[in-house]
Amino acid sequence: MEVDDADAVTKAALRRIADDSGMPADERTHAENAVTEDTAEALAYLVDPFDLVSEVPGVDLAQASWSSEPIDYDPDSPEWDLDEDDGDEDDDEEVGVG
Repeated sequence: MEVDDADAVTKAALRRIADDSGMPADERTHAENAVTEDTAEALAYLVDPFDLVSEVPGVDLAQASWSSEPIDYDPDSPEWDLDEDDGDEDDDEEVGVG
């Protein structure tokens, strides 16, 4: 996933936190600090992993986590072929995928 406007994601997360009337003040302060410091945390407040997979037959969400990494993306570079797998096929076989 590419985030074009990290500030917009952060502001949306802060709005969601502000709108959560059931959140205790100390938790609210922690959440505001977390989403301000890390775009992945902001995204986590906006996207519920359970909602993403709850309708998929045979899938039970056991755990979800988020991370982010800033990168230099050049859509014209041949290194950024979206149809290309990130790893080689040997890696997939090691984890039982394929």
